[in-house]
Formats: sequence, C-alpha cells, structure tokens
Amino acid sequence: MITAKKEWNLLIEEVDAYDFYSTYDYHALSSMDEEDPILIKYTQDDVIVGLPLLIRKIYDTPYFDATSVYGYAGPISKNISKNFNNQLFKEELNDFFKENQIVSVFSRLNPYLPNQNIILNSIGEIKVKGDIVMIDLTNDLDSQKKQYQRRIRSHINKARRLCTIRKANSQEDITAFINLYYENMSRVDAKKSYFFSEDYFYKFSHNDHSEIEILLASFNQTKEIISGAMFIKTKDIVQYHLSGTKTDYLDTSALKLIIDEMRIEATNENYRVFNLGGGLNSKDDSLLRFKKSFSKTLTDFSVWQHIVDKNVYEELIKSVKNDDENEFFPSYRHPE
Repeated sequence: MITAKKEWNLLIEEVDAYDFYSTYDYHALSSMDEEDPILIKYTQDDVIVGLPLLIRKIYDTPYFDATSVYGYAGPISKNISKNFNNQLFKEELNDFFKENQIVSVFSRLNPYLPNQNIILNSIGEIKVKGDIVMIDLTNDLDSQKKQYQRRIRSHINKARRLCTIRKANSQEDITAFINLYYENMSRVDAKKSYFFSEDYFYKFSHNDHSEIEILLASFNQTKEIISGAMFIKTKDIVQYHLSGTKTDYLDTSALKLIIDEMRIEATNENYRVFNLGGGLNSKDDSLLRFKKSFSKTLTDFSVWQHIVDKNVYEELIKSVKNDDENEFFPSYRHPE
C-alpha cells in the first residue's frame, strides 16, 4: 500500500500507460476530509498492477470502503497481456481488502488505459453507465472536422469572427476562469460538490505528470473574457475537464471555438486522444448531445463495483431506505 508521493510517482513512471487521474497530485487534491489516497501495488514476475483509490471510514462502524477520484481512474499496469490470468491478483486483492476491513469498492474506469477489464475480470462487476465522446487525434484535421455537425461548423466560424482565444497566463486570468465556472454551475443548478474551492483551481497546476492549460475567449468588441475551459494533457491524452461561459454571451458559441482550438493544438502536438467526456451523471442529456456534435466516435464509460464482505454489506443496507438500490453503489451511502 503506497501512500507517499515519491513511491507513487515511481510506480506511475514504471507502468505502460497512465492518465492525469492516476497521479498522486490529483488524488491529494481531490481527497475530501477523512478520505485517504492510496495506491495498491501488485507484482507477479514481470507484471505490475497499480490500483489508486480513496479509502473512507464507514461512520459508526469499524469498517471502511473505497472509491475513486472524480474523473477516469481504475488500474494502471505493466506487461499485462490478453492472456493474463488474474486469479492470483484477485485472491491477493481480496485478502488486502479484508485485512483492512474494506467492505466495498467503487471505481470509475478509464477507457483510454489498456487492460483494465482484463485486470478486474470476475472481481465484482463492471457496469457500462453511458457514452463518452472522443476526438481521434491520429486522424488528420480535415477528417476530424468532417465529423462535426454542420451547425457546429457554422457556430465556430461565427465565434471566430467575434472572439479571440488565448492561454491563461496570470493569476487574474485564473480568477476570471473560476468566476466563469461558478456562473456556469449556478446556471445549470449543479450539485454543491461541483463548486470546487478557489484553492482547488490554484493548486491544480501543480502536477508532476501533466500539463494543465486554460484557454480563454475574449469578446473582440469589449475585450471582456466571456468563456474559458480547462484541459489536461498527459502522455498522449488530452482531457476536457471544466468550463464556463458568461450567460449573456452564450449565443457567441465561444466555448465551441475553444474546444476547436484545443483540437487543432493537440493534433499538432501529436496527442492521440481528445476526450470530451459524457453527460451529467453519465446520462444522455443536453451536455452529451453538445459533445456529440463534435464527434461520432463514442466509447463506453464504465464503473467497477465490488462487494468484498457480503454479510457486512447486507447488514449496512438494512437501515437504508433506497428505492433504486440497484443503481446507487454502495447502497448504504445512498443520499437522503
């Protein structure tokens, strides 16, 4: 069980592939009060598996459970083949959970990291929750743009006449982006958990393994910053993470232009994947439809759910009134 940054970083640098959501810095930034980031390391001959999790106390009990950071997490690995037999890994992992009184485990998975399903095969269950949209940056720029819906191309051309895009490069720029994001979250009536603290944004750029980039759109007529988006570049993956637009300027389509500019930049910098993500809570909603207007390339967003101790789990859910018990996991944490 790795908890120190130095050892975590060493493992990150040893595996075949990783993403921003696998890193120590993001786990340290994302962990709430009474959540402890850990990286479980498993070795077998030349095989290495790393499983990043957040460990939480289950109140009024001697037990714990585990969850993942917001985003796309799941196991990272080295030298896993399609023929990997995970039986020994399964036994060792369950022993670890039982020794640490961990009742259940939940993790969002990352479709752009290899072999996650092979590693977790028959350990609990993997559920597909919805679609996520990606732009394949290995295609040339013209081929990418042909996947745009016609109206998106028109909106971007309009935005290019009205706006100028630049990178955030000062404290003042970051503050402007934070305010845009908060306004956006208020407009869509987002849950409180989406209103990250200001400190969260300032600390975000301190990551040893990723480049954080904020693009801002200014309205040419007034020079006012009207839209912004935060992107994360890791290895060969670009993640579209957070964004916001001033309500009075929604019809400028500035955010669409920002996404298009990042697509061009990331392609020229030889990234492979530009992940736009999915809908709110993995639903087929207006957010997902907005993202689908940029690309027809979809992939599954999956989560991993594992009940380690069924007897304790059953005891814990007895006191919970939960009409959609099969949907929320773990059921005993269902919000009132």
